[in-house]
Amino acid sequence: MIVIGIDPGLATVGFGVIRKEGSSITPVSYGCIRTYPDKQKSERLSEIHAEISVLFEKYAPEALALEKLFFSKNVTNAMSVSEARGAILLAAQQKNIPVFEYTPNQVKQAITGSGKADKRQMQEMIRRLLKLEELPKPDDAADGLSIALCHINFRGLK
Repeated sequence: MIVIGIDPGLATVGFGVIRKEGSSITPVSYGCIRTYPDKQKSERLSEIHAEISVLFEKYAPEALALEKLFFSKNVTNAMSVSEARGAILLAAQQKNIPVFEYTPNQVKQAITGSGKADKRQMQEMIRRLLKLEELPKPDDAADGLSIALCHINFRGLK
């Protein structure tokens, strides 16, 4: 089974692709899709949709694990993130990929056993669990891997 985890954003979309075969979990790819503020928002959203569609085509995931929108104060940022999520959800629907959503606390709990883990703890656990030689960078890519691994842990996938 291939799972893509996505940490949505307008400027940066982190992604992680993980393969699960039996008890073996292998990182396939991870990275970021970046858009730039000198472009119109509609153009940036179109770029996100196109790049996510390419990932879906390349890896043929059986599931998309997506971080749920969480914000406390910055409503403007939340709106941009929600618009990026819309572009991602549209791409998933167009490819008939089931979507599963997780809160930041659920992701932290699934990876470290604590909903209060910080970024460094999360990266270190991802490095260990996926047997990576170094911490996954940048943070958004590590978040994408975390979300994909969270889905595998929560669903008890075989």
